[in-house]
Amino acid sequence: MQQHALVWDGVRPPAPPSILVADDDEDIRDLVAFKLRGAGYRTLTVPDGQRALDLAEQVLPGLMILDVSMPGLDGLTVCHAIHRSRATADIPVLILSARARPYDIDLGFAIGADDYLTKPFSPNELLRRVRALLARSFS
Repeated sequence: MQQHALVWDGVRPPAPPSILVADDDEDIRDLVAFKLRGAGYRTLTVPDGQRALDLAEQVLPGLMILDVSMPGLDGLTVCHAIHRSRATADIPVLILSARARPYDIDLGFAIGADDYLTKPFSPNELLRRVRALLARSFS
């Protein structure tokens, strides 16, 4: 199983983990990336699920933030695929979705999401959840 350990070489502080953001709404992608970059994180953004899955397999981000409703592969399908693959199974996934019914939230967690935040959302709340997920993942 892959470990997401940050190792300090004694010279430079460890680089922050990259965060992959997948949302078909460009404004949401830009807002999330802006907030995360302002907090010192490196971000990668994509507009659809297939690109999210492909990029996750290539770069192994420290965290993925996925919208549910996207063209092609939806966020739940991507989340499920991420957790089925040995190479990406340890990547935490936060679902960021307008689907706010209890059924949708329960389904997100059942598929394997580590957290679920509904839109509209507070960027500060998103940042708190990102920090919590990364702290668990890298501890």
